[in-house]
Amino acid sequence: MSTSQRPTLRAQPQSGDSARWHRLLAQLDPMTLTETFLKRVTSIQGYDPSPVPLAEIRRTGRLTFQALIDGLSGTELPGAIPIAHEIGVSRARAEVPIAALITAIRLDFAVLWESLTAIATPADAELIVRHTGIVLNAVDAFASQAQAAYASELQRMREDEASVRRGLIASLFQDLVPSEEGISRIARELGLIADEPLIVVAAIGEDIGTLRVAVAALERNGVQLFTHHLGDSLIMFRRGGTLAGSRAEAPLAELAALRIGVSEAETLGELRRASVTARDLARQLRPGEDGAMTWQRGWARLAAEHLLTAGNPILDDVNSALEQCGPSERSRLEEAVRSYLSTGSVVLSAQELFCHRNTVANRLHRFAELTGLDPSIPADAARLVVGWA
Repeated sequence: MSTSQRPTLRAQPQSGDSARWHRLLAQLDPMTLTETFLKRVTSIQGYDPSPVPLAEIRRTGRLTFQALIDGLSGTELPGAIPIAHEIGVSRARAEVPIAALITAIRLDFAVLWESLTAIATPADAELIVRHTGIVLNAVDAFASQAQAAYASELQRMREDEASVRRGLIASLFQDLVPSEEGISRIARELGLIADEPLIVVAAIGEDIGTLRVAVAALERNGVQLFTHHLGDSLIMFRRGGTLAGSRAEAPLAELAALRIGVSEAETLGELRRASVTARDLARQLRPGEDGAMTWQRGWARLAAEHLLTAGNPILDDVNSALEQCGPSERSRLEEAVRSYLSTGSVVLSAQELFCHRNTVANRLHRFAELTGLDPSIPADAARLVVGWA
């Protein structure tokens, strides 16, 4: 036959194709196709070994091939393919990687296509070509529905897991004195060690949004952490220790620059107490202040707040005594005392204030005479530190 006499291959089936096409499909045996598929599927990464029992793969394989043969008998697959949805859901539950699932689905079609072309005669070549589009549509429809079911089930599983995790965390805050057995169980469920230290941070008000952004960055970098709302604050906690050299090192270091309260729980059972402390420290941050409020930075403010709440004046007598001075002298005395409380050294305070050390010593002595509090005596110094926090 000359080139000009060669028939033109059409992309769509012709009206006379149906009988022969259906005879070819009728020769395909779902069970034989399934056994061929089973011999090859274990070579796919994610199925070696398979997380799905062989009997289950055989069952779904047979139903898959039957659905495909039925679909190829027409011009298109039905809108919903039940076995595609079932496979997507079951493989998500079995934690089969999505790439492995799609590769396995493609293998289904490879096995079917090889068997179809093996039983076809040379005279069927044009018929096969004209039905290529139908086969490709079947591939896309089946794979798309399986993938959509997989993604939907995976999201549902994650939401269920997150809900369970939130419940476990909430129980740590609800029980004032949680049992050791309960703590151990919760620790196992959360992937923690019950007697391992935890870093606890808290943010309140407008600072909660900033902490949420930091939490998202840490999670993207693989840091395991947990959050919980405690009243008007957002609590975040994670295992203690550093992650030097990891991708999370920088995001963790950036936490120190946030307006948060920071505390530490020696064990999981101490989480609630440490969270309350972190929240109370966060509340000590004043407008315009930056950086984490640690215990070292904020203990005096907390002490002052508790004393004032209890109705105990801290420096009323000191303030009354200092009113005997003029504004200029009072400013110089307070400046010298604050510096000395910070440095603990007359020499260092003199350097800080650019004056002679005798000047600093004289001002400290004058302050003690006026107020009755000697900054060089620890008990008196503690009262001043708390009062001026």
